[in-house]
Amino acid sequence: MTENLVIDVIKDGITSVILAAAPVLLISMAVGLIISIFQASTQIQEQTLTFVPKIIAVFASIIIFGPWMLHIFVGFAERMFNMIPNLIR
Repeated sequence: MTENLVIDVIKDGITSVILAAAPVLLISMAVGLIISIFQASTQIQEQTLTFVPKIIAVFASIIIFGPWMLHIFVGFAERMFNMIPNLIR
């Protein structure tokens, strides 16, 4: 196993994780921003007001983007399994 192969595997893994996590993180960040603007404009500083909508948005985004995220990770696993014969020499 060469250093280039290890770096490629790590790079592919990190890219897969970032791609899979991006939709959930972006939706959570957008909901948090909207709620923060609402709290600043109404001066309501209730902690559950930020927590509950974000959790609902995260669960909804996982349900919506779940199949796509699974596709990303299955593709990564297939690439890793297809790489095994190249490692045995």
